[in-house]
Amino acid sequence: MKIYPLKDWNLNIPNDKPLVIAGPCSAESEEQTLNTAKALKEEGINIFRAGIWKPRTRPNCFEGVGNIGLPWLETVKKETGMLVSTEVASVKHLEQALKHNVDIIWIGARTTANPFAIQDIADALVGVDIPVFVKNPVNPDLELWIGAIERIAGAGLNKIGAIHRGFSAYENSKYRNIPQWQIPIELRQRIKDLSIICDPSHITGDSALIKEVSQEALDLNYDGLIIESHINPNKALSDAKQQITPKELSILLNELVVRDIKTTDAEIGSILNELRYQIDSMDKDLIDILGNRICITEKIGQYKKDNNITILQQDRWKHILDNAISVGQKRNLSKDFISKIFKAIHQESINKQTRIMNE
Repeated sequence: MKIYPLKDWNLNIPNDKPLVIAGPCSAESEEQTLNTAKALKEEGINIFRAGIWKPRTRPNCFEGVGNIGLPWLETVKKETGMLVSTEVASVKHLEQALKHNVDIIWIGARTTANPFAIQDIADALVGVDIPVFVKNPVNPDLELWIGAIERIAGAGLNKIGAIHRGFSAYENSKYRNIPQWQIPIELRQRIKDLSIICDPSHITGDSALIKEVSQEALDLNYDGLIIESHINPNKALSDAKQQITPKELSILLNELVVRDIKTTDAEIGSILNELRYQIDSMDKDLIDILGNRICITEKIGQYKKDNNITILQQDRWKHILDNAISVGQKRNLSKDFISKIFKAIHQESINKQTRIMNE
């Protein structure tokens, strides 16, 4: 699988700037689409996005204007010189987008979760040279995300990127979709040259939170951002709460800090290496401690088996978790962080004891 880095996509992105794609959640009218594009162009944005077909969770919601909106994107290209992009969810969408000279397409979260739909789109892309971004699936399934990318690459495309738009979850969160940053980080480890951009609009669902998520993405060395911007967000027909005006977008982008990947300062480099050495040493100690803990868990499992005792002791587990959270908070470690770690340890303990019970 040969994937070109973003700098080789010929998108005229300055070397010292992240990619920025912006535009309304939906193209609602020709006037709204063109006015938003012109305002974004004045703020220095060169790639315009607008939804033409909108997959909605329930019927009778605004599902996009459909094919009649594609000529509006052509008008945007003609009058502003911007590249234009939109989401496709089927071969019919793709064919119409190509017919109307869309420059960049992306595949939405719901489509990524459907290998049959992805394969159909990939088959239709054979022989086509167009940049394609693949959004993460709705659920936190890295293999499904990688599989979708592999299917598109299998069609012979090289300009493929990923869009991180967060993951659905049942627990309460200030975000519409929980970022789960470790998943796109693992994606980049698995596909080395893959460019990843962040969709803070869909992660947050709240325009007030877009800046903090955008900054975190840049701090994690993302290649760019795709942000929803509407000429009049209050009147948007879809996702009004997560859209910002072109002027607000310009202010936000100017406030973001783009950091260096590496330092050329020898002193700073030496300090970082020393701190990393300490981390590596602590990590080894952590693994040794966890290994010893699991050994004791296995002894407990054998004792339970010999004495016909159930694996799960709910009161004991509650005591362990509550105590860990209490101690962790005294060390300025969040409840969520401690909970995730100890739930993973508990699951591994259950796995080991289950194997012993079944021997």
